[in-house]
Amino acid sequence: MDANKADFPIRFMASRLGVSTSGFYGWRHRQVNPCRRTIRDRELTETICAIWRQSRGTYGSPRVWAELRLGQNVRVGRKRVERLMRNAGIEGVYRRRTRRHRRTDTVPAGDLVNRRFHPDGPD
Repeated sequence: MDANKADFPIRFMASRLGVSTSGFYGWRHRQVNPCRRTIRDRELTETICAIWRQSRGTYGSPRVWAELRLGQNVRVGRKRVERLMRNAGIEGVYRRRTRRHRRTDTVPAGDLVNRRFHPDGPD
């Protein structure tokens, strides 16, 4: 919208794009003057990415959060770390699911209790 504001009024472009004019101006102001939380989130994201890279991509949010709190003495919430990691697109390594290896050459155990596998009728 900024690129075309010489050709078209902002109100016209906003109505065509389905946004409010105040929403556009608010967005433009936030790009130039971010709030303290946004600035702090950017700094924390850089720190989180550094910790994650240092762990060779293995740390998830609980370990990154513990490293921030205990290792670097940064006061930050666990859910905030989770949100920032999710927004940055980084995640830890999951433990693989254990697979059971079944042998195909085994013989099933015999019926020592003499169970009735074919009942006469329903219960």
